[in-house]
Amino acid sequence: MAGDRNRIPIGNWHRIRSYVLRKGRLTPGQRRALDELWPRFGIDWQDQPVDYGRRFGRQAPLAVEIGFGNGEVLVKTANQYPEIDFIGIEVHPPGVGSLLQKLAAGEMTNVRLISADAVEVLQSMFDDQSISHLQLFFPDPWPKKRHHKRRIIQPDFIHLLARKMKSGAVLHMATDWLEYAEWIVELFAGQADFLPLSSQAGSVLGSICRPETHFERRGRMLGHEVRDLYYQRK
Repeated sequence: MAGDRNRIPIGNWHRIRSYVLRKGRLTPGQRRALDELWPRFGIDWQDQPVDYGRRFGRQAPLAVEIGFGNGEVLVKTANQYPEIDFIGIEVHPPGVGSLLQKLAAGEMTNVRLISADAVEVLQSMFDDQSISHLQLFFPDPWPKKRHHKRRIIQPDFIHLLARKMKSGAVLHMATDWLEYAEWIVELFAGQADFLPLSSQAGSVLGSICRPETHFERRGRMLGHEVRDLYYQRK
């Protein structure tokens, strides 16, 4: 991986970020994966749209997962939908290293990774109306009211998604924090670019079925109700 692995690209320095870079300890295997496998599966930051067809060697629908954690869901969905190309965005090196190991072990060809701020990646590295599916599973709920400004789901972020997603593309979000789900519903009700889709999880036409995550299992053990929220780009 490039030497500026942890670099956050130049953008709006006054924007409040929705994450905190944790100093997670890299295992030797994760560190080796970052050094040896990034050139194969990674895409370095650039301030212009990426030619993803060239990166994957084919033209296919493009799905994006923001904050893939350890890559558990991304690997399962990419294996289940080989006809789709997946871009995973994650800022935490241990998670990136862990997923790189999984991709190499599975000899996967339809996944590429970007390690940078998701908002700035969407702004700069994707053409408008280029994303066919976008998934955001269990983002940090920032539960304290004074921290709500740190939540990734904000009006400006919704407008950005509307620019980058194709007409008819499905946005799939999941959270085990009921108040955050209500926050999302309220924000989307105040805009005109997305149509809410009411359905059981995984049965929305055009969506990608979401496998259970370790965050979900942990949330259920704590008695949290998991909410899946679907919206379609008009």
